[in-house]
Amino acid sequence: MISSTPEVAPRFTVLVVCTGNICRSPLAERLLQARLQAAGIPVTVRSAGTIAMVGDDMQPNVTALLARYGGEPTVHRAQQLTPELIASADLVLTAGREHRSEVVSLHPRASRYTYTLNQLARLIANSPVEPVETSPSAEHSSRDHLERLRAYVQQVAKTRGFTPPPANPNDDDIVDPYRQSQDIWDRSGRAIDDAVTVITTALVSASGGR
Repeated sequence: MISSTPEVAPRFTVLVVCTGNICRSPLAERLLQARLQAAGIPVTVRSAGTIAMVGDDMQPNVTALLARYGGEPTVHRAQQLTPELIASADLVLTAGREHRSEVVSLHPRASRYTYTLNQLARLIANSPVEPVETSPSAEHSSRDHLERLRAYVQQVAKTRGFTPPPANPNDDDIVDPYRQSQDIWDRSGRAIDDAVTVITTALVSASGGR
């Protein structure tokens, strides 16, 4: 008797990157995962750090922010950013420009699909991209979601040259709250929530989800 292994449905993969992988990136990771899954979009969201505090859990402040914004504060283990993690992602989102530069230096082809969180939210807001049409017979299968989302990321990349950068380049960065005051934690959390909200809405629309 010949047994066969069931085919694993393809999933759109997002990688979120910050410095230590204990503050900004796990917060964005959990918010993206929760909101995309709630919309019925089959995704895998991971996070990593350019100088990761490998094995550490997220900071307690992150747990509090997840409770505020609707993410799951389950156990987290920080991991180091690697070329393999970048190459396996369909979209890479970073906390700041320095993280985006590190991603591209490790895997140059990622320049096509790597943005800071604020940058991607700005591109989406300033140059809305229409959802990609697919065959009606696809019935929004996992593969259909994957193809739509990959096509959407390619379309967004084409808008970069038509959207002016912010007057202050720092506006594309999210402040690092590590060992900072509660006010800084709150500001960082609001910025991540705002960016994730814009990005999630666009991805759900692009995928044909609800």
